[in-house]
Amino acid sequence: MSRVSVFSSPLLLGFDHVERVLERVAKTANDGYPPYNIEQMAPDRLRIVLAVAGFTATDLAVTVEENQLVVRGKQAEEAGKVFLHRGIAARQFQRSFVLAEGIEVAGAQLDNGLLQIELFRPQQEPAVRRIAIHTPDKSGTIVDVGNDG
Repeated sequence: MSRVSVFSSPLLLGFDHVERVLERVAKTANDGYPPYNIEQMAPDRLRIVLAVAGFTATDLAVTVEENQLVVRGKQAEEAGKVFLHRGIAARQFQRSFVLAEGIEVAGAQLDNGLLQIELFRPQQEPAVRRIAIHTPDKSGTIVDVGNDG
């Protein structure tokens, strides 16, 4: 049985990447570790804060892969430690965030068990571009009716 997609409409040309993004979001939505907040600092700035207590900066990796921010954490096991109770999570994790087009990562900082990742959207000037319309004249030669400037 084939799956019918909302994005298969001929009116939605070029939106297949949106469908892939939605599938990725659905896959990662159920994972609750580590917990995180997303704060809006300004209209063009965001901050993602992840609670990564027990992880050091060398245990963490923050990467941007295509339009996805990926945070990975893996702690090295300490040899010789015997736990009578282990309530502090020390498992490895991968947390992904899908970035909107144009969002850039400014940097990351680890402070008191909180990993803060700063995001921003550079201001862009609205661009209007005129597209030339080509049409053949009586002799069959293509003539530009409009300009694309």
